[in-house]
Amino acid sequence: MRVGILGLGEAGTLYAAGFAEHGWEVSGFDPADVPTPPRIERAATVAEAVRGCDLVLGLTGAKAALPVAREAAEHLGASTVYADMNAGAPRLKQQIAEAVGAASTAVFADVSVIGSVPKYRHRTALVASGPGASVVADYFGALGAPVEDLGGEPGAASSRKLLRSLFMKGLGAVIVEAVDAGRAAGDEQWVREQIAGELADGEQTLERLYSGTHKHGERRAREMSAAAELVRDLGLDTALARAVGDLHALAARPEGLKDTTRVTPELIAAYEGLPTANIGDATERLGLLDSGINAVWSGARAVGRALTVWTRAGDNKALQEAVRVAEPGDIMVVNGEGDTSRALVGELIAERARARGVVGIVLDGAARDVEVLAEMGFPVWARAVTPAGPYKFGPGRIGVPIAVGGVVCRPGDLVVGDGDGVTVVPAEDASAVLAAAREVEAEEARRRASIRAAAAATPGGTS
Repeated sequence: MRVGILGLGEAGTLYAAGFAEHGWEVSGFDPADVPTPPRIERAATVAEAVRGCDLVLGLTGAKAALPVAREAAEHLGASTVYADMNAGAPRLKQQIAEAVGAASTAVFADVSVIGSVPKYRHRTALVASGPGASVVADYFGALGAPVEDLGGEPGAASSRKLLRSLFMKGLGAVIVEAVDAGRAAGDEQWVREQIAGELADGEQTLERLYSGTHKHGERRAREMSAAAELVRDLGLDTALARAVGDLHALAARPEGLKDTTRVTPELIAAYEGLPTANIGDATERLGLLDSGINAVWSGARAVGRALTVWTRAGDNKALQEAVRVAEPGDIMVVNGEGDTSRALVGELIAERARARGVVGIVLDGAARDVEVLAEMGFPVWARAVTPAGPYKFGPGRIGVPIAVGGVVCRPGDLVVGDGDGVTVVPAEDASAVLAAAREVEAEEARRRASIRAAAAATPGGTS
């Protein structure tokens, strides 16, 4: 028997080891520079990993699950079971099933993990649905894993998983906040004792949930986003599910839950060079300013933390005041009420802003002195260019939520601008979006490489 494992993270590594221990041939693929588990044949491509397999496990992140399944599908055997095990939404599982069915005669199974893989390894309980659920139950049952075959369609197992996540990830979030609050108050041990007294396995369960939330916070934040979608589809309020996801994202930061800016210099640096198009794809095209707001000179690019300004049409008094309070790493985002009759920004205000460490300005309004701005290398995005100067009477507001280019921007949100336009990422989502955008970027790189390879292999193609 042969199993192919797509994604050699923690879960992929543990499942690979489990199947190898039970005498299966195991091939694995992961584009990242991660260690190859012992006794595993490391494949160079997805196609190589799945070819000739009886069972294929999709253990990528949810964002990569569909493109990876599409890449694998045409190389699956007629009797192969493709088991997608990511913690995605039911609709995603249905899309993956459709992709597998469209390119192969392989059998699809929606499989969700119900328990701690680090604790139970390949014997962790599963739920499965879709046409391949019974075969998955046989394969994993032989490894000692309890599998509940739900029958039904792809998405049923995912729905069951997300319902459990509402509780389990919520419990992890509560534990992290309570323990960290106890530490801040000088009463951590007492708080731990109170929590452990209410849990099965006491301190062991507490520590597993506490450390796991910190370790896997980014991935679990994305899982809670899918859970929130499920809650919304059920007609219920999503506030708690989203707050739990928010806390997981915070817990993943080096500073944890400490009340510090979420858009740190390190996070800003990590976004450098990441195209706004990839970020937009990772956020389902939400947060992109309308196409009327463009860079005023070619090659402009900036990544920063939003310093928001709301000003009356054609008046830049509030911008002048904002420059005086700006901090290094800020990008000024201005609701100029879409007015294009008078420029809110020119070379002088740009020079003062740059001296304060401002990395760029985004205007729902007009700018001027664009040749000088280009010579300075100071990035500005605006709705129009006009030589007419601004009024300087006010009123205006600084550091308040604003609307700009059809998008809400709050103080401290992450803002990225390049030649394609500008995107705003809510501060609490910035870490998770970074990981998702990198997956989009990597997938595009894989697809470009595949196109080049196919062209080179075609008679008359480019070598």
